[in-house]
Amino acid sequence: MPPASDTTDGVGGRAPDPVVRPRRALLIFVDGLGWSGGDPATDPCRDYGGTLFDVARTDAPCRPLDACLGVEGLPQSATGQTTLLCGVNAQAAVGRHVPGFPTAPLREILRKKSIFVQLRDAGRDGIFLNAFRPLFFRLPRAMQGRLSATTVAHLAADRSFFGLGDLAAGRAVYQEFTNRELIAKGFDVPPFTPEHAGRILGREALQRDFTLYEYFQTDRAGHAQDRPRAHAVLQDLETFVRAALSEIEHRGATPDTLVLLTSDHGNLEDLSTRSHTRNPVPLLAWGPGADALLARCTRLDEVTPALLSLLFV
Repeated sequence: MPPASDTTDGVGGRAPDPVVRPRRALLIFVDGLGWSGGDPATDPCRDYGGTLFDVARTDAPCRPLDACLGVEGLPQSATGQTTLLCGVNAQAAVGRHVPGFPTAPLREILRKKSIFVQLRDAGRDGIFLNAFRPLFFRLPRAMQGRLSATTVAHLAADRSFFGLGDLAAGRAVYQEFTNRELIAKGFDVPPFTPEHAGRILGREALQRDFTLYEYFQTDRAGHAQDRPRAHAVLQDLETFVRAALSEIEHRGATPDTLVLLTSDHGNLEDLSTRSHTRNPVPLLAWGPGADALLARCTRLDEVTPALLSLLFV
């Protein structure tokens, strides 16, 4: 007989290890970051001074995800983000890749299938942790609902947004997490180091079942084809992400917290072009359920269903 500690699948083989499920999850959405590994002359992920986003050397469990999803053309933000946030092949649903902000058909998908809506309907708590400038709160709700996919996804569940007061109090993080852009525009907010901002993200992610954070300086640097800027963005982003993971570990929450990082389309990993790329996007995962989620996901539209299946059981 096998030792008592063994389990079998009933046909002579060892049964799969049970999935360790998270109590909560943090999704770090990084705009315009494709799967690294291309020509070192055009791929800043290969030599930015870190390792997290160089898939040949990263210490993070990761895999590539198809961001094209059977639709011709270059993947774009509105469809890619809707796909990620809803678990629906939005590109196929509307018949093309849509850039910029979601169109009416994409907004309808977000209103019905947003991860925040699915969490709300299951009695779970989800939040978009990005801080918004005062102008956003002065806009009519109808105009707010025509902005980014992340914004529409959050609005769909009637969730409140964070402002600069929350940022100053350490309850939220701006899309450019050092706050340099805000300070340059005259806003009275404290400067953050990437490490300090990452610690805020890690701490606040422990307060709810699901937390989303969006970063799009990567996409801007890719469109600019600016290698020094791309290196700086990647260095800061690695520091930020590792600080969030360290804060979660410091607070003893690593066994309960699944952290994911992924993108909507390629861009930064190929500075030979100002356009997006058809490259896969990376999916990085840490914590309980990470291996199971990585094993289930090969496409961008599979991330949210896999994540929710882990959280809801």
